[in-house]
Amino acid sequence: MGHHCKGTTEIVWRAVETAHDAFADWSRVPAARRAEYLFKAAAVLRRRRAEFNAWLIFEAGKSWPEAEAETCEAIDFCDYYARQMLRWDSPEPLVQLPGERDRLRYLPLGVGVIIPPWNFPLAILCGMTVAALVAGNTVVIKPSSDTPTIAAKFVEVLGEAGFPPDTFAFLANAGAAVGDTLVQHPLTRFVSFTGSRDVGLRINALAAQHQPGQRWIKRVIAEMGGKDAIIVDAEAADLEAAAQGVVASAFGYQGQKCSACSRAIVDASVYDRFLEMIVARTEKLTVGPTDDPDNYMGPVISEKARRSIFGYIETGLKEGRLLTGGGPARGAGYLIEPTSIADVAAPATIFQEEIFGPVLAVTKARDFEHAMELANDSVYGLTGAVYSANRAKLDAAAERFHVGNLYLNRKCTGAMVGAHPFGGFNMSGTCSKAGGPDYLLQFLQGKSVAEKIA
Repeated sequence: MGHHCKGTTEIVWRAVETAHDAFADWSRVPAARRAEYLFKAAAVLRRRRAEFNAWLIFEAGKSWPEAEAETCEAIDFCDYYARQMLRWDSPEPLVQLPGERDRLRYLPLGVGVIIPPWNFPLAILCGMTVAALVAGNTVVIKPSSDTPTIAAKFVEVLGEAGFPPDTFAFLANAGAAVGDTLVQHPLTRFVSFTGSRDVGLRINALAAQHQPGQRWIKRVIAEMGGKDAIIVDAEAADLEAAAQGVVASAFGYQGQKCSACSRAIVDASVYDRFLEMIVARTEKLTVGPTDDPDNYMGPVISEKARRSIFGYIETGLKEGRLLTGGGPARGAGYLIEPTSIADVAAPATIFQEEIFGPVLAVTKARDFEHAMELANDSVYGLTGAVYSANRAKLDAAAERFHVGNLYLNRKCTGAMVGAHPFGGFNMSGTCSKAGGPDYLLQFLQGKSVAEKIA
């Protein structure tokens, strides 16, 4: 896919220190000018849109529709965060005390480490990076070792858009080799991470340890996955639409989304009929190389991922009843059949643990209250959905379904920038709400200025 130079510990230190030196000048660039760089980056991405789609298909195994959606999301992040920075540059006036002029300014933090995932190697990388840059910070980008080429191509975009070279650094290496060093460097001011729960918790723990010469408490902005549920109520207005939403959420991009539906919780009165609908729709899905637009699903990201997913399938077959799939799909590559396992109880491994693959656990609920109880039986709290025509039940879900992103009568994937601020509760992360009006505050600090006047 691409050839990349591994960064040594010495290079890691140099990258952080170079970004730290550049911060002094970059932080003083007016916000309106920094926003212009983002608008230019969006224009470059629009011009190179088909190229990035192709890279997403080639390196990350995305289908054409998934690749197009991701490239467009990256463009949206650039435009949206540029406009949000203009808003934070002129915050709402404070209460003015008699005899004073009172102001609030938002200042950048310093050097940030950007650690994006492989599953959205352009959109999430782009969003995390440009948010930090437009706020006036400098960054060191450490992409996933599964998708470094897409990250390198995005770094080209930053250069084309005119960002000063020292405001960003690109460091391709395995996280295990350089991640700890980046996080623990005394000049690192914040870490923006998207990935697994275990790695996120480790980063949080390392960042909390004060280092010699460190002058601040490091911030961690973390998105750490999910175990997302869709509730199908007895009063769902359209079971076919619900089945379509479950299947699309479970198997889009091979289930390799932190927002993917990995648990379908179905009312007992419609359970058997709904299983038939899932089977019928899943068996129509095509699996194969995604450069062929006729294939709905492509390969999982790596051999390691394939082994892990098949391990969960093997466990799941002991915990429930196989509905569809369960084995490798025909063809070359890390191809797995979309797999559904029914009659899964709440204590089951495949009900509780994030699989990050095309595996759906289906569970029967006695009624809506039981379904809500099952949905909330998770250490995660990222996305969820409810299909019901009962207004009272939808309102109850809005209050008590404990997730950061709840969708009513639609699928639980496909958050849109500006419309669905994205980020979850509990072990799903710090609820930073990417693509929302408050996201840039993660990369800013407020300074109150009170001046006595005559």
